[in-house]
Amino acid sequence: MIEICIASNNAHKLKEIKEILGESYQLLSLSDIGCTEDIPETQPTIEGNSLQKAQYIWDHYKINCLADDTGLLVDALNGEPGVVSARYAGDHRRGDDNIALLLNKLDGNPQRDAHFKTVMTFIDAGSIYQFEGKVFGKITTRITGAGGFGYDPVFLPEGKTLTFAEMGSKEKNAISHRGRALAKFAAFLKFQQMSASLK
Repeated sequence: MIEICIASNNAHKLKEIKEILGESYQLLSLSDIGCTEDIPETQPTIEGNSLQKAQYIWDHYKINCLADDTGLLVDALNGEPGVVSARYAGDHRRGDDNIALLLNKLDGNPQRDAHFKTVMTFIDAGSIYQFEGKVFGKITTRITGAGGFGYDPVFLPEGKTLTFAEMGSKEKNAISHRGRALAKFAAFLKFQQMSASLK
């Protein structure tokens, strides 16, 4: 079984990744590998932060690693919160504060178009691969739903009548930014395994 460290201790994120990838891989959290330090996220782009996190784990622990960085990009706010989505309202990273700030900035604005973007970086024995997933939609005017995490209660995906927070995990994972990036990653792993079996 392939062993992969997920560069996160976020229980919601780890659960989501495990649900999408299934039981074919042994997924380890940062705590599982004894990583207790704060991993730096100092890059100006989502791609850069994703790579920085994965590279840190590989450099310090020499274990194959999957790291992701995700941003919510709102058209009317020129792409905010973007790369600082998790700490939009401050370094304390409280999701409800981030949502409150976002809704306050959009108050009265009819232009609500936005998209989520996830970039996943996989480092396999030092080789680097990146996978991107996006989902487009709108920011609602109020919080709806108790599921999910982050901005899920105010994000209505294109063509849907439920926010991410109102959806079950299976429905959300089928269309989410993270789900789409992970689908590309899973296809890559499957191709790698097939190639290895033919050698």
